[in-house]
Amino acid sequence: MVQAEFIHRWFEEVWNNRNADAIDEMFAENGVANGLKDADGNTIIGPAGYKPFHAAFLQAFPDIKITVEDTVTEGDKIAARCRATGTHCGEGIGVTPCNTQVDFTFMSIVEIKDGKITQAWNNIDFMEMYKQLGALTLDLK
Repeated sequence: MVQAEFIHRWFEEVWNNRNADAIDEMFAENGVANGLKDADGNTIIGPAGYKPFHAAFLQAFPDIKITVEDTVTEGDKIAARCRATGTHCGEGIGVTPCNTQVDFTFMSIVEIKDGKITQAWNNIDFMEMYKQLGALTLDLK
């Protein structure tokens, strides 16, 4: 049975400490990051696919902070409810930097085998992030 500490460590090391080496350590070579796409629109596979996504997001939000607010574990899976905050002051997400603070939520369920993520299912509220950046407006009239 996996422990919730794994997902806390993933977000702390990879995102809050900006440690790209932790991706190699914690994400399986053929691991699948469902819900995340590379620059060509393909699902991200393995550390080699994840690192460009990671770098682009850190470029856009150099002060990003991920907080794990809740976790549930069962067998080899961990579900995490998280919050991301940061300031958009760099390129990387297709929006001109605007020095705007963002605060959005996401859910991630990861499957762990041999101490590495083999599957991740990510549901990130990018719509809320882009609305806060002024890059998305909705007219629901």
